[in-house]
Amino acid sequence: MPLTRHRPARWSWRTLLPWVVGLLPLACGLAVMRWQTDRDLRASSQATVAEVAGHVEHILDSLAAAARHLQPRAGQPCEQVQLALRVEVTRNAFVRSTNLFDHDNLYCSSLFGDFDEPVDPRDYTDGRLWLMNGNSVTPGQSLLVYRSSQGGRGAITTVDGNHLRTALRLIGDDDELQVQVGNHWMGADGQVHDGTPPVAASAAVSLASSRYPFSIHGGYGPDKPGELMRSRYPALLGLLLLLGVVAGASCRWQLRRASSPRAELDRALDAEEFLPYFQPVVRKGDYHWAGVEVLMRWQHPREGLVRPDLFIPYAEHSGQIVAMTRALMLQTAQVLAPHAALLDDGFHVGINITADHCRDLRLLDDCETFLQHFPPGRVVLTLELTERKLIEPAPVTLELFEKLHAMGVMIALDDFGTGQSSLSYLRQFQVDYLKIDQSFVAMIGGDALSQHILDSIIELSAKLGLGIVAEGVETDVQRDYLARHGVDFLQGYLFARPMPVEDLLLALAARPGRPRLPPDAAPEIMRG
Repeated sequence: MPLTRHRPARWSWRTLLPWVVGLLPLACGLAVMRWQTDRDLRASSQATVAEVAGHVEHILDSLAAAARHLQPRAGQPCEQVQLALRVEVTRNAFVRSTNLFDHDNLYCSSLFGDFDEPVDPRDYTDGRLWLMNGNSVTPGQSLLVYRSSQGGRGAITTVDGNHLRTALRLIGDDDELQVQVGNHWMGADGQVHDGTPPVAASAAVSLASSRYPFSIHGGYGPDKPGELMRSRYPALLGLLLLLGVVAGASCRWQLRRASSPRAELDRALDAEEFLPYFQPVVRKGDYHWAGVEVLMRWQHPREGLVRPDLFIPYAEHSGQIVAMTRALMLQTAQVLAPHAALLDDGFHVGINITADHCRDLRLLDDCETFLQHFPPGRVVLTLELTERKLIEPAPVTLELFEKLHAMGVMIALDDFGTGQSSLSYLRQFQVDYLKIDQSFVAMIGGDALSQHILDSIIELSAKLGLGIVAEGVETDVQRDYLARHGVDFLQGYLFARPMPVEDLLLALAARPGRPRLPPDAAPEIMRG
């Protein structure tokens, strides 16, 4: 039962929800930060790639200019043009060597003069550009070669790959950059590789030059977004963590509040889970039923029937017992009134009330509504005062008791002899009945002191002209002792246990001379 029963610990949605709520701000914040970080990295990568592409185009502009200047000299003897080749190398910082070819044969070089080496146009992307992994002079040293031709003749200029490597390193020091020409590519390590360059793990960007047949690929490694988030958003990360803790704690508090005893009792009251159970009270002599005491039971949807000692004390402490008792009185009237013919005139119906009821004049309306359900004189309503809270003799309380008696409602002191205020109640309030606590009844034939107290209570009630009811009668010895001492009414397991309304009505109908219940009465009672 949610109020006091401890269940074994297990994971449930109530356990997981605070964690989910706590992680939600952090997850959403991290998602937004990651989105912004990826966006910034992509913008940075695009800018870097564009800058590298522009630098490479600037290098190729120098090569192309030198090649165009030398191209008209192609086909002339090497000794006549060698000086011009060397002048172009000297005047241009990017040009490493210049060469002339005729009919796909390189015949003159700025480095060696006369030369003889075949030129295959298929090595050049778009017939103009070749990224080489070295030549016969500098094997293993990357070169970018530009070819300009017309009519089978032309010029070839080269640039050292270190210029490209420097651009890749200095412009994008923390980027992963590659320059690709045809089926060859080079990274920041300066080595030329065949195939397609690898795609960056994050912010991968590619940009093809519109002027020359090459492209630049850029991006960042897999750890770059995390590094950037930690360096750029440390305060925001701390705030998100704090918000997550606050959100999770607030959710947990709300769940605990929603599952608190007060909230659980309010839920049960709205769901009409509190049911009346009835324990008969018999009169001495013939031991016929003179009435019933209405006891509250809780039909919990998961726990089943809950004992009253698990929830009544808390309901009295929290003040919810007033609303619960009001609902119980109305439900009792609604289930008994259709079968009022089964009840003897003057049939007593006892309902427990506490000090909280005695400070509220609405109890008069509740009692009047209860009695209006029955024919006049058929039912005698008895309010049994419990002593868990002290009842103060305030003006409103005295007025309440006076009007209750005027209405015909009787007052009984429940569990008399066990509380500290029982005798003071006799002086301050007009009481009709005393109910002897079952602890004294249980001592009949045993503890002498308790039996003397019991005899004194019986004698006191006789002198004050009060009716007396003995609770907890379980044996024939107790019954006979109480009968000999003039106890008016008896109640206990010897006669009947508390029962639901359908069992009560069936028992009342089974008495001789009583009208029989219709066959469909029990299902109708259950629905009521």
